[in-house]
Amino acid sequence: MIFANPVPAEMADGSFYNEIHAPFYLSPDKLKSDYASVRFERELKWFRRFCKSGNVLDVGCSTGAFLFQLQNRFPENYDALGTDVSQPALEYAQSRGVKIANQSFLDFDFGEKHFDAITFWAVMEHLTQPRDFLDKAASLLKPGGHCFILVPNMKSLAVRILRGKYRYIYPEHVNYFTPRTLRKFSETPTAFEIVASGSMHFNPIVIWQDGRGRGGFVSDERRAALLKRTTSYKENPLLQPLKWVYKGAEKILSSLNLADNLLIVLRKK
Repeated sequence: MIFANPVPAEMADGSFYNEIHAPFYLSPDKLKSDYASVRFERELKWFRRFCKSGNVLDVGCSTGAFLFQLQNRFPENYDALGTDVSQPALEYAQSRGVKIANQSFLDFDFGEKHFDAITFWAVMEHLTQPRDFLDKAASLLKPGGHCFILVPNMKSLAVRILRGKYRYIYPEHVNYFTPRTLRKFSETPTAFEIVASGSMHFNPIVIWQDGRGRGGFVSDERRAALLKRTTSYKENPLLQPLKWVYKGAEKILSSLNLADNLLIVLRKK
């Protein structure tokens, strides 16, 4: 793993997400994109492959969009709960009907409750204590339950082309993973076995924009605008021929572990 050093205090204690970064989570562009039906289609496909029903905990649930999709598509199948350090994001999730644990994951007492699945969608890269989070997930899963981890891929095509200009190498990310280091990280808790891994997502617009730029921090507003733009492309039926080309390119990159994000699925022994 690659670690940021030093880590800003507001990143380490979570206040950045609770106070400073909350307007980004709640911006109209971000919310509209997160709650679009196409937003979590890949994650849901992987998730449903291993967990057809049961108790689900989404750690770092933000505004609750993944759990909202899960509950609305499969209303009889799951009892879902979300947790995060951002109070404004949790309040929004609750307003959309998502059940929340109103405390950080490491501090919350779940009592006797255990889960069939725990998800970390784009969370581990933000944590100064990722091992503690994984250990607690292991303690909360039922035997045979699954843990899903999605993180940025430091060996992706985008990183290889853009290097330090890549917009997702930035202060909020304090850990960076490659396929090898993610497997090594996931294998350390002896309670888990790896049952699947791969890579997903590919955004050629990011390569184009960051390649033309000078590097440096990309503002929340620009990132939200890009998310809105790419979501609209995915939802536009007139772009179906381009979608086939895009999906073909993503499939090739995924097979080579060169897509933008890495996914690993762990089973509790």
